[in-house]
Amino acid sequence: MPARIIIADDHPLFRTALSHAVGKVWPDAVVIEAGSAGAARQALAESTDALLLDLHMEDSHGLTVLMDLRQDFPALPIVIVSASEEPRVYAAASQLGAAAFIPKSASLDEMREALAAVREGDNWFPESDAGTDDDLARMASLTPAQRRILGQMRAGLLNKQIAYELDISEATVKAHITAIFRKLGVVSRTQAVLLATKLDVDQPAADPA
Repeated sequence: MPARIIIADDHPLFRTALSHAVGKVWPDAVVIEAGSAGAARQALAESTDALLLDLHMEDSHGLTVLMDLRQDFPALPIVIVSASEEPRVYAAASQLGAAAFIPKSASLDEMREALAAVREGDNWFPESDAGTDDDLARMASLTPAQRRILGQMRAGLLNKQIAYELDISEATVKAHITAIFRKLGVVSRTQAVLLATKLDVDQPAADPA
């Protein structure tokens, strides 16, 4: 049976470039193109051999989308493809369970090398001297509901507004926030929000005070 590969990127030209690289590694692959994280998730309803995932799409927010997909599809090899080329982002993607990280500046040969490693069950990442981050491990321990609420907190919403947006009670929101603080080891909304910036890929992460 031919391999089934999903390419999730909102730039059609780059999806085409990735398709060429995939074709060199999996010559008979069925390639499914998706322009959003939501479309990629729908495509994952069928058995898939690998997902190539851009972190910069309209409905995806940094490394949060990797955590969500890793939790829902633990056996799926996820290859991050991103214009973010900071060593800390490489290290964070690896720590959060990505199989590989391909910078968008990579040559076609490098793309093929990375995908070939994933095909063989190996990992492939650019060199990085960034170590593991305990804060990322704490954030990975949050449930999807807790991550959604943390995202609403980052947007500046009050408990009552979060309850309305998520169609839950304000008491439930407060209970989730208490659990978020405990898991992240923080004591305030400000500290939780600052720590969550480590999931961003567009700017250096802040250290919680």
